[in-house]
Amino acid sequence: MNFFSAWGLPVIVAVIMFAMGLGLRPADFAAVAARPKAFLVGAAAQLLLLPILALAVIHTLGITGGLAVGFMIIAAAPGGPMSNLLTHLGHGDTALSISLTAVISMVSILTLPLIVALALPFFMGAAAPELSLAGTVMTLSAMTLLPVLAGMTLRGLWPAGAIRLEPLMRRLAVGLFLLFLIAAIWLARDLVRAHLFSLAPGILLLNLSAMTAAFLIAKAARLPPPRVIALTIECGIQNGSLAMFVGATLLHSEAMMLPGAAYGVLMFPTALLFVALVLRGERRLARAEAEAIE
Repeated sequence: MNFFSAWGLPVIVAVIMFAMGLGLRPADFAAVAARPKAFLVGAAAQLLLLPILALAVIHTLGITGGLAVGFMIIAAAPGGPMSNLLTHLGHGDTALSISLTAVISMVSILTLPLIVALALPFFMGAAAPELSLAGTVMTLSAMTLLPVLAGMTLRGLWPAGAIRLEPLMRRLAVGLFLLFLIAAIWLARDLVRAHLFSLAPGILLLNLSAMTAAFLIAKAARLPPPRVIALTIECGIQNGSLAMFVGATLLHSEAMMLPGAAYGVLMFPTALLFVALVLRGERRLARAEAEAIE
């Protein structure tokens, strides 16, 4: 894993964040003020609810050691850029999704290292590796904030070119991530075989719990359907590449990397199923309205 964790993951994370920056404008951040209720509900779900759900899953399934820390890492990671595309496909509020992804990615520069720093001694005790809080914040800033700012700067200086480049960079980022995911799982195949049956149920439980809770909370907050869809997907799609970077590169642990890798694989089928159910419901409603008019 040395080459991949030292060079592969940092490059992939930087490409993903650069692609995100290409699609951002200052107006996307200003849009948060236009929908504060939906944003605050989504931010609370991402920053507070997900770590609490991860703790519940860890306790329920008896997950320990580095794997437990890995669960907390993926729960503390921000939403992944693919959530914006899936929200668009599901006819959700794409602007809200973009705002949440961007802002939470910035905030997680501080919250992710803090949660990891607390999780390490809690789950591993004296065996926990040392983690420099300040150093981790600086590293995450270099790996996330700087590429995003670079992408936004290019968008501001060369908007037409950035708009053309952005979908290509997104596809490149997804392709690189999938290639790395396959390589990482292969290199850690002994560990994967040892923990596959205990890991997959926990990852699915965390993912489905996050999406269900976000859906119910958004409904309880009486948000309109497009925003309910955006928040549900945003809480289900996490930045798996960033979680793997923290586990493999910063903490040098395959066990801590595995939950991020597993989540990166399993989050897409559940999110696509949710999108399919939403579109099916919309078609049923459209048919019912057409029949009522006739």
